[in-house]
Amino acid sequence: MSLDLNDELIHKLTFRWADFQPVSADLPGTGGVIRQELEDFIVEEVPLYERQGSGSHAYVFVEKRALTTRDLVTTLMSAGVAEKSIGVAGLKDKYAVTRQWLSVPNREADKLDVLADLDGVGILERTRHKNKLAIGHLSGNRFTVRVRDAQPDALLTAEKIIERLRTVGVPNYFGPQRFGRGGTNAVDGYKYIKGEWVPGGQRLKRFFVSALQSLLFNYLLNERIEDAIFDDLVLGDWAKKHDTGGVFRVDDKSEGERAKRFAVSATLPLYGKKVKLSQNTAGERETAGLEHYGLRWLDFTSRKGDRRLTRFPLQDAELSDEEDGYTLSFFLPKGAFATSLLREVMKVEVDTKEAG
Repeated sequence: MSLDLNDELIHKLTFRWADFQPVSADLPGTGGVIRQELEDFIVEEVPLYERQGSGSHAYVFVEKRALTTRDLVTTLMSAGVAEKSIGVAGLKDKYAVTRQWLSVPNREADKLDVLADLDGVGILERTRHKNKLAIGHLSGNRFTVRVRDAQPDALLTAEKIIERLRTVGVPNYFGPQRFGRGGTNAVDGYKYIKGEWVPGGQRLKRFFVSALQSLLFNYLLNERIEDAIFDDLVLGDWAKKHDTGGVFRVDDKSEGERAKRFAVSATLPLYGKKVKLSQNTAGERETAGLEHYGLRWLDFTSRKGDRRLTRFPLQDAELSDEEDGYTLSFFLPKGAFATSLLREVMKVEVDTKEAG
């Protein structure tokens, strides 16, 4: 089967930050650039659980520079560790200084030494635990980002935006890393679910479909911001409690008061066979989003699906003045993109390099 995608549809399916509204659009940004040097972007993984110090798996905490997480995994594989035995909690950027945990079965603990032989890698800590690390086994990440060549009074400008975000939250947009170089992964995802052959194995094809789900999520989130319901709820929403993680359907408009207090937030679908259209106003909005891309819920039944919060709280944000800009440090929960926060503060296209 061959699809004839017109230019308008390809344009819609291509990621561009300009298509998605910041929640602080009424406040000017600081401008500036990031990642001029590796040390300008520092990421440290925050574990989900404490390491026990004993158990069947050896853990190592490493600092890497200008390397992908995959580079570390393939190095361990070259030392004889089976890929399925290597555990990581998340993928970390290449163009940065990043610190993260890896695990291998304890019987192969000595093979972790090979990581120290890589240029740009240092071993910071070793320990043991009862289980293998898996994707998602992290609380989140701490970031320290240096913004250079910013506008005059950048620190004051950034402080005003940070204060707004502390009140209403940060839009939980998927950043450019999800959409690949050129932002076109969702185009291939669209082709694939419509039955057209696309290159790559099943893992890559799943990633393409994930990019399409992510683009649809971004569109629905942008619509809520434009319609001034970013920090509110509508009938039929599935909302999530920030303290307990409990999810409930919104059947009473008064629930919006809890959203204004940041006690709960709406979720939006990453469509799949277990995530169907919502009811009432929320369902109408979701249907309109699907129709915008010429999609149906049934197009995603090959995926399990999930729901994702529309916003996340800004935690531990600190600003410090620099000669040509400022440094911003902050914590983000797992799954959140630092680019969504940085774009709010800088008001420029930020960080189109792929994560690794």
